[in-house]
Amino acid sequence: MKIKVLLLDDHLMILQGIKQLLEHDQDIEVVGTLSNPAVVHEEIICTRPDILITDVRMKSFNGISLTRTIKKAFPELKIVVLSGYAYDEYISAAYKAGANAYIKKENSINDLITTIKQSFVGNHIFPYHTINLSGERLTHKELEVLTLIAEDKTNMEISTELMISKRTVERYISSIIQKMKANSRVGAVVNGIKQGLLNI
Repeated sequence: MKIKVLLLDDHLMILQGIKQLLEHDQDIEVVGTLSNPAVVHEEIICTRPDILITDVRMKSFNGISLTRTIKKAFPELKIVVLSGYAYDEYISAAYKAGANAYIKKENSINDLITTIKQSFVGNHIFPYHTINLSGERLTHKELEVLTLIAEDKTNMEISTELMISKRTVERYISSIIQKMKANSRVGAVVNGIKQGLLNI
């Protein structure tokens, strides 16, 4: 059974190009292409896709708001946000709106195909250097602290290396543990590795 994909983008050349490239994959069937977001609900009902691929910014529509609306109406539908922008705010907003994946247009078609297949089986594909699974981003300093925790540094060693007080280190660690949905420093590191925040 093929993965049924519906494409939404207000640039016709991009739509046709993606359609042709995706149809080279034997596991994917493009069931429709849309340049007008206003009729996307009707098209979903007609074509019953497994995956909707939508641009993040279109002339008259906001792809993030559209994602939120579509997920409420069709909670089983997987949504992949395809964007020319890699801004943290867009990525985080897409995740919170219910998107299953966020991929940049500069990525290869193979990356998109992989993202479609991973989304289809229920995985979330996001640039995890900017967002963790709780939807709360770690700050740059928190990521630095988490990296040092992963290197088995003590609070005092982290304090010395980052030239901040021990009390400040403790506050960072408390925030990291909370954001990472962990119960301990070790748990935060484990979740950080799982989410691609740490390269260990």
